[in-house]
Amino acid sequence: MSGGGQLGTLESWLRRRVYLAFAIGIDTGTKSDMTTHLVFDFFGTLVSYSSSRTDQGYERSFDLLRQAGSKLGYQEFLSLWSEVSAGFDESALRSNREFSMLELATAFLARAVGPMNVELAREFVATYISEWNKGVRYVDGVSDLLRKLEPRFTLSIITNTHDPDLVPGHLERMGVAHLFKEVVTSVEFGIRKPAVEIFDHTLGLLGTSTENCVYVGDNYEADFVGARSAGIKRFLIDPLDKAPIASEDRLSSILEIEKKLVEL
Repeated sequence: MSGGGQLGTLESWLRRRVYLAFAIGIDTGTKSDMTTHLVFDFFGTLVSYSSSRTDQGYERSFDLLRQAGSKLGYQEFLSLWSEVSAGFDESALRSNREFSMLELATAFLARAVGPMNVELAREFVATYISEWNKGVRYVDGVSDLLRKLEPRFTLSIITNTHDPDLVPGHLERMGVAHLFKEVVTSVEFGIRKPAVEIFDHTLGLLGTSTENCVYVGDNYEADFVGARSAGIKRFLIDPLDKAPIASEDRLSSILEIEKKLVEL
């Protein structure tokens, strides 16, 4: 075969490869130009929830407290729990150091009951979390969305939480735990969002860079500002347009993220 014939065959082959790449939706740019990793917040992003520490109803937690010898009434119990929790929250907001439910429960029980053993604190935490979970709602369409995204992106979560098993448990019940490569919890890492360290830690676990990553959350400070400080492309779920962000960075629902990714 002549050189010209070989060149023509090669050009034809290359044209076909480019055509096929576009036809099946493969990005022909370099990997550094591609979004390969999606990182989500959990509460308020993949599920709806009540952040209240009192509204869900905590009768079983109160009963456990009474059995342990507390003389508090139900409203007194809720007031003291809110007071102790607020103190822990304020400290965490100042330092970005995360606290555990066990630490919180131990401090609370010391005031509500007096000297007690760690087993009571653990039982109280388990009972309280089970009642708090009544305020968590799974959003229609989210599980299907994640299953649709997972073949195209590496999915992970960064969540501020006081219990290491809370989010993994919800992911299991949603039937999507296997879709996530990493679930990074602030209580296990020790530092909460918006600290840059927890975002950098997650990227290190994933072995990826900021250029390849998109982050999605619902809290302006913890999620949007945190991801921005880490140099990560981000979207904020902000259906009421309250946050001071560009319109192209705003989502009315997590279900809009697929469309936004196409526009990148």
